[in-house]
Amino acid sequence: MADETTLATLAAITVTASFPFYLYGAWIMIDAETVSWDVLVYHLKIIFPGLVLNTVPVVTWMLPRLFQQLNGLSALHAILGLQAYAMLIFALTGIVRIFQAKWEADLYRDPDQDVSLDDLHENMGAWRGRLRVGVFGYVIFWVFAWLLGIYRYLSGYVFG
Repeated sequence: MADETTLATLAAITVTASFPFYLYGAWIMIDAETVSWDVLVYHLKIIFPGLVLNTVPVVTWMLPRLFQQLNGLSALHAILGLQAYAMLIFALTGIVRIFQAKWEADLYRDPDQDVSLDDLHENMGAWRGRLRVGVFGYVIFWVFAWLLGIYRYLSGYVFG
């Protein structure tokens, strides 16, 4: 079995490696004039590996060790990470509803229709707001959790 430092290093590397996937996934959506079905699927293909790279070490290595290492920094790190996932779930509540409305309006197969997204459903503005707040919140809390995690890694395994 690998020692604790090796596992910590692998966790730090994989969580760090997830960030470029998030950035590129965001760029795909920002850069697209029209979010067609192909653009959405491509976006999901990019961000899914990032979510896996981040979530696997959290579930398999970090969570099982949380109570063994429980102190103020580990508790804050866990709270920031949990808040990031809570924001992701909040974003999903908007994404699912937007997806349903666009699917019903056939905007994924025929994205060139001259239809405003806000005209698809009376709650579209709220759903888009949830999506933006959730994604922005996820990234902010993820960065804070990552920075604190890197600090904990360096102070505990490299310089500690």
